[in-house]
Amino acid sequence: QVLSLFSLFGWGWVSGQIRYSVVEESEVGTVVGNVARDLGLKVEELPGRRLRLGSEESLRHFAVRLDSGELVVSQQLDREWLCGAAASCVLSVQVVTENPLQLFRLEVEILDLNDNSPSFPTAHRTLRVAESATVAARFPLESAQDPDVGTNAVGSYRLSPNSHFSLDVKQQQDGKLFPELVLERALDREEQPELQLVLTALDGGSPARSGTAQITVVVLDVNDNAPAFDRATYKVQVLENTPLGALLLRLNASDPDEGPNGETQYSFGVHTSDSVRRLFTLDPHSGEIRVREIRTKAPLDYEESSAYEIAVRARDKGSPAMEGHCHLRVELIDINDNSPEIVLTSLSSPVQEDATPGTVIALIGVKDSDSGDNGQVHLQIAKELPFKLVSSFKEHFSLVTNGPLDREKASGYNITVRAVDSGSPQRATQKTFYLHIADVNDNAPNFSSPFDTAHVQENSLPGISVFSMSASDPDEGSNAKLSYTILDNGMQDVPISTYFRIDQDNGTIYTMQALDYEQDKVFQVPVEVKDAGSPALSSTAVVHVFVLDENDNAPTIVYPSVPKGSAFHQTIPTLVEPGYLVTKIVAVDADSGHNAWLSYQLQESAEALPFQVERRSGEIRVAQALRESEDPHRLVVEVRDNGTPSLSASVVIVISPEENSVQDFAKSLDLPKSSPKDTSLTLYLVISLVSISLVSCVMFAVVAARCLKAGTASWTFTGCCRGTGCKPASHFHGQMKPDGFIKYLDVGGAGLTSQAQNYTSCFSPMSDQSDFLYVKPFSHSSTVETMAAYEQVTSTLASPCDGQVQPNTDWRFSQTQRPGMSGSQNGEEGGAWPNNQFDTEMLQAMILASANEAADANSTLGGGAGTMGLSARYGPQFTLQHVPDYRQNVYIPGSTATLTNAAGKRDAKSSSSSGGNKKKSGKKEKK
Repeated sequence: QVLSLFSLFGWGWVSGQIRYSVVEESEVGTVVGNVARDLGLKVEELPGRRLRLGSEESLRHFAVRLDSGELVVSQQLDREWLCGAAASCVLSVQVVTENPLQLFRLEVEILDLNDNSPSFPTAHRTLRVAESATVAARFPLESAQDPDVGTNAVGSYRLSPNSHFSLDVKQQQDGKLFPELVLERALDREEQPELQLVLTALDGGSPARSGTAQITVVVLDVNDNAPAFDRATYKVQVLENTPLGALLLRLNASDPDEGPNGETQYSFGVHTSDSVRRLFTLDPHSGEIRVREIRTKAPLDYEESSAYEIAVRARDKGSPAMEGHCHLRVELIDINDNSPEIVLTSLSSPVQEDATPGTVIALIGVKDSDSGDNGQVHLQIAKELPFKLVSSFKEHFSLVTNGPLDREKASGYNITVRAVDSGSPQRATQKTFYLHIADVNDNAPNFSSPFDTAHVQENSLPGISVFSMSASDPDEGSNAKLSYTILDNGMQDVPISTYFRIDQDNGTIYTMQALDYEQDKVFQVPVEVKDAGSPALSSTAVVHVFVLDENDNAPTIVYPSVPKGSAFHQTIPTLVEPGYLVTKIVAVDADSGHNAWLSYQLQESAEALPFQVERRSGEIRVAQALRESEDPHRLVVEVRDNGTPSLSASVVIVISPEENSVQDFAKSLDLPKSSPKDTSLTLYLVISLVSISLVSCVMFAVVAARCLKAGTASWTFTGCCRGTGCKPASHFHGQMKPDGFIKYLDVGGAGLTSQAQNYTSCFSPMSDQSDFLYVKPFSHSSTVETMAAYEQVTSTLASPCDGQVQPNTDWRFSQTQRPGMSGSQNGEEGGAWPNNQFDTEMLQAMILASANEAADANSTLGGGAGTMGLSARYGPQFTLQHVPDYRQNVYIPGSTATLTNAAGKRDAKSSSSSGGNKKKSGKKEKK
C-alpha cells in the first residue's frame, strides 16, 4: 500500500486540448476517437501499460478498447438527460495509463440530435368565442415545448386552413415564440356552431419534427360582447421610490352587456412572468395596478430593471366567459418625484357680462416642493377661453378677462388651470373652478314675426281668444320677464282698446265686445312687448285681425217696396203668351260672400199658378196661357240667402189679368187727337214729372252742400256721383308698406244700411232707389301710380254736376222691335222715331224711352257695363238682369215691332267717364 501511495505521488498529469464529439443516441460501440493515437501511445504497449478510464462517470458512458486504443460509447447517450436545456453539452473523460503512471483528460461534446418533437402542454384545448366577436380580435394560445436546442427547438407554428382565423406569432426579446389566433371573419353560430382547428409546432431540425394541438372553437350565442380596454397598450412611468401600495394605473375594460355578462374581473395574462407577479398586484374588481407591499426591500429598483411588461386579461362573468386583453409597460424613472400644487387664493364670481377686458377674475398661487428646474412651474389654461394668465410676481398669477363676455352665448365657464414643472419627465397637476357670468339687459325682446294675421268670427262672445303673441328675450331673470300691451295707433276712429285687450303675461289677445263684419272688417292691433330690465327694452308688432262674416242679415226686398203686411198689385193683359215678363223682384243682402247669394222661389200654394219665378234673376213670367176671364192670382215670393242657417224675406204680389189693358194702350198710340182719357193720363204724367223734378232739385242741393263739407286732410276722400244732385257717399283709407307698396285698402260708403262698405252710394234724381259706384281694389302698384289714380278719381268726383241729360232722340225700329206681341215677328228696320210728336205721342215716347233706358245693358253708372254701378257686396244677383224688360210688353197697334234704343250716346259728355250718370224711372208707369 505504501508503494502504491508513493506510486500515486509519482503520477504525472498530462493535459491536452483533445476534444471529441459524438451525436446523442449513438449506438453502443460507436467509436468516439482513437485515444492511443491522439495521446501518442503505441497500440502494442497498451496492454502492458494497462490503459483504462479513470472516473466512474466516464466508465458509465464510455469504454476503451485495448486492442485498438479507441474510445467507444458504452451506452446510449441522451443529451437532454445529461445537460438539460443547456446550449452546450460537454462530458469530461479521464484516461489513466501505468508504467509510467499518467492521467489524461479528454472532453467529449454530446451533439444534439433532433430526437424530440415539439409538444403542447394541452393536447386538446377548447376556445370559446362569442359570435359577436369583432374582426381582428386576438386569442393567445399556449406555446409548444421542445427539449431540443438550437435549430432543433421550436421554430415556427402553423394553423390548419379555415375561413375564420389566422395565426400570428409574436417573438419576445428572449426569442421565445407565442402564437395567437386572429379573427379574420365574423362568426355566426347559426351557420357554424363549432370550428375544429389544428395548431402545429415545427422545429428547425432536418428533417423537421412537429407537434400538434387540437383547438376546438365553440361559437357562443350569448354574452356576445367581450370586455374591451380603452387601448391595447398602456405605458406608465413611475419613480423608483414609489411608495408601497401606490397606484400605478386604473384599468377600465368596458362591457356593454348587462348583469353578470357585463361584470368584469381583471387578472394577469398567461404571458406575465412570475417575477412581475411578485412585484405588482392587480385588483380583480377595480382594475387598479399597485406596487406590492414587500417589507424586506424596496419593490422597484431602476438599476435592477428599467421596465416591466404586464399582460392583463379582463374576463366577464358570462356563460361562457369572454376575455379582453391589453399590454401594460411600466417604466421606472428616478428623478422629479413631486408634483406642483395649485392654490386658488381669490375668485370673483359672478362677473358682469359687460366687464371690460383686463378685469381681474381670480388670484392663483402655485408651489412645488422640488428645487431647480423641477420646481419651476408654469400655469396654462385653454386657449379658446376669453381669459388669460398674468404673472404678478413669483409663483403668483392673476386670471383676467381677455375679450368681451356674452352671457347669452355662455352663462359660465369651467376654467381648468394646469400647472406643469420643468422636470424631466415633467409632472403636472390641474384645478378646475366654475365662473358664473351675470346677466345685463343688453337684448331687446323680439317677436317671432313683425306682422301677424288673425281671424275672428263676427258676433262672437266677448272674451274669446283671437291670437297669442310670441316674443322671446335671450336675457335671464327680470331682464327676460316680458309684458305685453296694446298701443292705440289712431288709425281707428275708436281706440283699439275698446275692441281688444291683451293678457300682459302670456300675450293672448281677447275681444272686448262682439265684432260686426258689416261695420269693421279688419283691425290693426299694434302690440308692444317690454322686458322688466333697467332700462327696459321693447319692440312692437302688428296683428291684422280680420272679421269673418256671419249670416246675420236677412235679405231686403228693394223692389217692389211695399209696407209690411201689404201686397203689390200688378195688372197684365189676358192675351199674353208664356214667357211674358210680369215683373221682377229685386233684393239685396247686407252680408257678403255665400251669405249674400240670393235665390227666388214661389211659396207653395193650394192652387196651381200659371206663373213661374226665375231662381236667380227673380223675374216673374207667365208659365202658361191665361184664360179670358181669369181671377187675380196671389203670389208669395220668397227670397232666401245661401248662408247657414239660411235667412229669408217674402213679398206678396197680386197679379190681375185685365182683358182691355192692351187694347186701351194700343188705341192711345193710334189716336191722332187727344181724348179726355188721354188728357187725364197726360195730366197725371206731367204732375208726376214736375213733382219728381222739384224733389230731385231739393235733394241735389242738400247733397251738394254736404259734399262741400266732406273734405279730409289725409289719405281719405269723399266722392259723389255726377248728375243734377250729389250726395257724399264714401271714404277711402289706405296703408302703405315702407317700400312704397300698398298693404291694404279700406274703402267705405253709405249704403242701404249706413255701414262702411266698399262702394260709393249715390242717388239718381229719377229713382227712389240707391245706385252704387263700385271702387275696384288696388293691385300692388307703386306709390306714384296710386297717387295718380287718386288724383284722377278725386278730380272726376269733384267736377260740377252737369244737370239732367236730355233723352236721346236717335231711336230706331228694328224688325224685332215693331209693335206686336212680345216683338216675336221679323221685319226690316223702320225709320226714325217721329219728331213731330206732341201731346199724347210725346208722352208715349217718354214712357218708352224711360222703359227702354232702364233696360239698356250698354249704359253704365260707373261700375262697369251691365252692372248699374252695383257693388259686389250685393252679389251677382243685383245686375241689369234684375230690371224688368218691359219693352217686349209694349204693344203698338198696327205694328209688329217693339222699341229699343240705338247704340249712340245719351250724354253730352263722353261715355267713358267713370263718374257718368244714368237716369232711371223711379216708379212703374201705368199703360
